[in-house]
Amino acid sequence: MKMSAEEIIKEGELEKRSENLLQFWKKKTCVLTKDSLNIYADTQKRSKGKELKLQSIKKVDCVERTCRFIYFTIVTKDDKEIDFRCSLEQNCWNAEITMALIDYQNRKALQDFKTRQDNESASPGQERRMARAP
Repeated sequence: MKMSAEEIIKEGELEKRSENLLQFWKKKTCVLTKDSLNIYADTQKRSKGKELKLQSIKKVDCVERTCRFIYFTIVTKDDKEIDFRCSLEQNCWNAEITMALIDYQNRKALQDFKTRQDNESASPGQERRMARAP
């Protein structure tokens, strides 16, 4: 997963709740880009990473602030929930992920609109329909 420095929106440490029975919090190195959230188990080498594409994220939900941490949940399109927390010093992870998700969805909507416009102009015999938001 090679990425250039200009694609990186935020880089740092998050804690992810494990999916096993005990649900421990494990520190992960995370890199947010314009298209994905990359989660690395090894904070030094960035090997064995998991890429969570923004196209598979439905929303960032359940934000809660305590005296030490901010807790939030990423909900995927298949309704899987992934819990994270970050310290108050790194408190804008949830906002950065939300803004990257909105930016991704806006870019996708513009791309879909332009594709629809190009398809309509390529077939002049068909009647034109008004484009509307999903």
